[in-house]
Amino acid sequence: MFRGENACSFTALRLFSPAVVIALFLSGCTSKSTAPELSDSDFPEQATWDEVIRKAQGKTVHIGMWDGDPMINAYIRDWVAPRLLKEHGITLQQIGSQGAATVSRLMVDLESGRSTGDFDLVWINGENFYQLRKMQALYGPFTDRLPNSRYIDWMNPFIAMDFQQTVDGYECPWGNVQQALICNSEHVPEPPRTLDQLAAWIHQHPGRFTIDNGFTGMTFLKSLLYEFAGGRDSLNGPFDEAKYLAASAKLWTWLREVQPHLWRQGETFPENVAQLHQLFSNDEVDFTMSNNDGEVDNKVLQGVLPEHAKAFVLESGSIRNSHYLGIPVNAANKAAAMVVVNFLISPEAQLQKAMPAVWGDGTVLSTELLPEEWKNKLEHIDGRTRVPPRSELERSALMEPAPEIMIRLNEDFRREIIERAR
Repeated sequence: MFRGENACSFTALRLFSPAVVIALFLSGCTSKSTAPELSDSDFPEQATWDEVIRKAQGKTVHIGMWDGDPMINAYIRDWVAPRLLKEHGITLQQIGSQGAATVSRLMVDLESGRSTGDFDLVWINGENFYQLRKMQALYGPFTDRLPNSRYIDWMNPFIAMDFQQTVDGYECPWGNVQQALICNSEHVPEPPRTLDQLAAWIHQHPGRFTIDNGFTGMTFLKSLLYEFAGGRDSLNGPFDEAKYLAASAKLWTWLREVQPHLWRQGETFPENVAQLHQLFSNDEVDFTMSNNDGEVDNKVLQGVLPEHAKAFVLESGSIRNSHYLGIPVNAANKAAAMVVVNFLISPEAQLQKAMPAVWGDGTVLSTELLPEEWKNKLEHIDGRTRVPPRSELERSALMEPAPEIMIRLNEDFRREIIERAR
């Protein structure tokens, strides 16, 4: 078990929702890992990259990641895995796990003192990264050892900061995305561009707009919160209780004013963005949204969204963030995990992933640091036709605020909006 007076029992934590688990960590519940660090004789920190590659040969890397999208799964299974096996003799095995579930599984491993766990690599960001760092469950720093990290601009705050936390080499960026609204361009040829215009549109078209009450909808509310807090950069830095209360009071007032004109009079909301996509495809609403600006083309190709779907961003901006890969401290095959990460941030793998027909995920590589051949390819992605260029969207990008804000928004949205409508 964990030691120390602030130690958290997994038995207690597993009874709570993910938001409550995160809140407990943020309130000071920290844990010390009892899993042993890899010894210098096993994997010396001064090992050359060639030595890392030799140690990775013949190993199996178990990657814990969300497996809910068939095209993402196909990218890993049919494109990444065969190349890793051919080039490095590494077998890549995907394990379905995400968010709080991944944190919980790693916590169980560390509580039990297992020297090796279920994962060699995990797909994480934001709250999960915060929790794992508090648990001392991540190996690192390791990113400066990856040859392809030279193509990453580590001074870019959307790369180097994860929900206002410095990554410090304990996670490597894998993809970079920005939230976008998606409209039915047949019904909404000139979409609203400001909050006032959006409110006016909702009043004029009752029942045709809503948000989901899951992660995507709450991210949309975070974007609006910036506007009510004073605009770009207003929520940067550590959580500020007074600033949050002042800005969120304005947000709830805005939402309550439009609530009667939302889908189903705002008495209920889709549980997640997949349900919102379905309402949009069924022509029950004229808007959906995505945390990935490139997803609109990808989802049209999948047949999830209709052909006339178009993406845009409000003038007040939208949240842009990166998602990352981390290596658990008790990973059995750290060297092989590092080789996998280095491959996944290679220009070739990043370009393939950015294709809407494959995934549509934005690259974490700086085109200014790439050789000219790759720079041109990554600046002109084939099939990206239903959303403005990333260079244009970046001008309205907002940083992820502190993790506490997402927790509070989840709680307050239910109290201030959902419960009041009942």
